[in-house]
Amino acid sequence: MVGQSPGEGRAAVLLQPFVHQVGGHTSMLSYDEHTVCKPLVSQELSFYESLPLAMRQFTPQYKGIVSVHLKKDSLGNLTLIASPGLGQPESCGRLDSAGGDPAVTLWHKCKCSHTQVTKTFKDSCPGKMLLRTDFQYHTDSLLEDANGKQAERKSYNPWGLHCHRQHLNRMSCKHNENKLHQFLLLENVVSKYSYPCILDLKMGTRQHGDDASEEKKARHIKKCEQSTSASLGVRICGMQVYQADAGHFLCKDKYYGRRLSAEGFRQTLRQFLCNGNQLRSDLLEPIILRLKALLAVIRKQSSYRFYSSSLLIIYDGQEHKESADHHPPFSKTHGTNPSRVDVRMIDFAHTTFKGSKSSPDPTAHDGPDHGYIFGLENLIKILQSLS
Repeated sequence: MVGQSPGEGRAAVLLQPFVHQVGGHTSMLSYDEHTVCKPLVSQELSFYESLPLAMRQFTPQYKGIVSVHLKKDSLGNLTLIASPGLGQPESCGRLDSAGGDPAVTLWHKCKCSHTQVTKTFKDSCPGKMLLRTDFQYHTDSLLEDANGKQAERKSYNPWGLHCHRQHLNRMSCKHNENKLHQFLLLENVVSKYSYPCILDLKMGTRQHGDDASEEKKARHIKKCEQSTSASLGVRICGMQVYQADAGHFLCKDKYYGRRLSAEGFRQTLRQFLCNGNQLRSDLLEPIILRLKALLAVIRKQSSYRFYSSSLLIIYDGQEHKESADHHPPFSKTHGTNPSRVDVRMIDFAHTTFKGSKSSPDPTAHDGPDHGYIFGLENLIKILQSLS
């Protein structure tokens, strides 16, 4: 998992695809059990560096920057290696391993080559069995394709691997091995959950950034008009929900979310809170309360525009019960007062605000982000209707 960083005398970290990535297009990678990383975008860095205090409970903790380079072995297999100590804050410390958690070590154990990755993790790869043993996905996850055809059985959520494959392809085509890339280090907001059920919601009525080309602007406007982004101010970009009755995760991707009607959105929201046996109605009140708290904070953020950002709703698919012989897979230390649900804003590459050094015109907006507020208000109303 580790080697020496060139000239640093510190352990290098082999970055792994983050297996709980349910949406987005940027590859999220596991750095250690509690930390993920992603390619640095100056506008996103600017946001984290000047993050209002009131928003910090609703965003991942920013942990610094790390240098990453491509590495190719004699067989042509590509990996990404992080070099601790190069622009990294001391709080992250030395990593003597990439963590003992299966989520971090899985892809390394699998030894899937770049060729195998481009074949979308064929059954010949031992990763399928590893996911069952290390993660105890007792059966396969289900992924519904973009046309709503019969669900395809998978032993993992394939979206993160899809993003990682594309990212490796882009990097290998554009850059040589020696080029150093800067990555953001961020809190892994699902690390404390045994079976993380995650809903990725694209928020707001507008998705294009201020710097978007006319072609990109038109494309994003069309996506919003043809989805619930225009009518509700929110659309589904990805989901995984643990089905306790069958022992697998049910997965949906962004293409599924784009074609949903308002009623379809409501039904999918309900499905996200169903464990296969019943609606987890016990989760509705804590989720709604946290969304209302976020809404109060967003209303006070003048000049901020969270274009193309996402909102994660997270809960544990394993209903923990006091039992001497109960040892759930993915087991984590929850502490005496485990947070049953979480709500976090992510993806700020196109976020703009007054005073931002990276925004093309940081003084263009005044008042709060009304498109984001519209989406939050509708989300809360729909959740209240489910109760």
